[in-house]
Amino acid sequence: PSILTFLADFGLVSLFQTPLKKTNALIAQMGITFLNAYVPSALCCPSRASILTGKYPHNHHVVNNTLEGNCSSKLWQKIQEPYTFPALLKTMCGYQTFFAGKYLNEYGAEDAGGVGHVPPGWSFWYALEKNSKYYNYTLSVNGKARRHGENYSVDYLTDVLANMSLDFLEYKSNFEPFFMMISTPAPHSPWTAAPQYTKSFQNVSAPRNGNFNIHGKNKHWLIRQAKTPMTNSSIQFLDDAYRKRWQTLLSVDDLVEKLVKKLELNGELDNTYIFYTSDNGYHTGQFSLPIDKRQLYEFDIKVPLLVRGPGIKPSQTNKMLVANIDLGPTILDIAGYDLNKTQMDGMSLLPLLRGDKNVTWRSDFLVEYQGEGYNGSDPTCPGLGPGVTHCFPDCVCEDSYNNTYACVRTLSTSWDLQYCEFDDREVFVEVYNLTADPHQINNIAKTIDQEILEKMNYRLMMLQSCSGATCRTPGVFDPGYRFDPRLMFSNHGVRARRFSARSL
Repeated sequence: PSILTFLADFGLVSLFQTPLKKTNALIAQMGITFLNAYVPSALCCPSRASILTGKYPHNHHVVNNTLEGNCSSKLWQKIQEPYTFPALLKTMCGYQTFFAGKYLNEYGAEDAGGVGHVPPGWSFWYALEKNSKYYNYTLSVNGKARRHGENYSVDYLTDVLANMSLDFLEYKSNFEPFFMMISTPAPHSPWTAAPQYTKSFQNVSAPRNGNFNIHGKNKHWLIRQAKTPMTNSSIQFLDDAYRKRWQTLLSVDDLVEKLVKKLELNGELDNTYIFYTSDNGYHTGQFSLPIDKRQLYEFDIKVPLLVRGPGIKPSQTNKMLVANIDLGPTILDIAGYDLNKTQMDGMSLLPLLRGDKNVTWRSDFLVEYQGEGYNGSDPTCPGLGPGVTHCFPDCVCEDSYNNTYACVRTLSTSWDLQYCEFDDREVFVEVYNLTADPHQINNIAKTIDQEILEKMNYRLMMLQSCSGATCRTPGVFDPGYRFDPRLMFSNHGVRARRFSARSL
């Protein structure tokens, strides 16, 4: 079978309440929607590295969006790129492979080979230099720089990606299966909509859900410092951004429709798996944080995941706990590759896609993030001291060096739980029971049963040091779980093990 993957930047979780009407009709309604799909790190480059490698961040060592954080660095190119799932698809499975769009945030940096570097595994390569843009950008076209300007009809990036993808489907070999990854920067900032969509959704504003514009009490200091209520200017900004994001997604919806119709015209649709997902979530006003990601909460780590293809029944939903580290193993499994030959941490979704009965599945996975921050103070917010970054004009900062945490996200028949530890001076712990508190307002770390806390702490230490098959061992609420309290109070104590660039 052939495989087509759409990767949006900051996709919206609820496709039924977004502008992606065609995507919903052509993929979700014709296949399966995973209701509990997550990323192990809510930041572009670490998350994309997890998709490509099938590994947690502590195993691929991409910790942020900078070259120093291993984002598209020479070390990444040497150690990880040769073993990504596209490289295995091409060399071991005989697939013709096509990439178009945003790869990694620092791709094309001069210190990492520039746009002349084409990662192994790609037969056709049309990658955006650096981070998200809609006009005035450079593409690496099979290693050659191609500059684009600001003429809508020939330069608007979402449409350019659509046209390149259609050309590939028109002229590719018909004697080999194909894999396509189309990675739209939309709906990432600067949120530049196509001209025909700039007047759309005039009455749309950011959702006012249960944790919108409220004080985040009993949370780590970065959340506690947010100004509540938000200023009118911040609310106006996040509402405008939300509306513009929807507008940019209308072109993504058009892209999906064009490619699905082309596959149908070519007679290839019924033999092609199609995935739609995103690299992370996004918050707009939750706990009075104006606009960003990088946090441990559902609004930042949960993503859409839709799949249609051979053997997948239409209009299905699935509640299993899945993560983007599962995409690589799934696609290799579809291609017939022996997953035991990989070092991937994820699991193949293929049994779930086929509706196999009695599938043994995970009940938890790891979330980990290393905060970004600077030694100096932000000159616009000197009162906050050193270490903060991504600060808004009213001195609400979205990240800091000690926004470094690790979590176990558990979903089983009996528990819907998140346990998190911070690597900071407070050694702060956050625990949420999402059954009773879906908006994660009440931190129950001080009231939950001590035995559960100890088990979750132990499980977190195990996951933070896992690799490959050990990342798939039974979770705390699995019948096969084994807990040895003697291992609890080793050198780890109760602190999360910090993974950092120093450990590369």
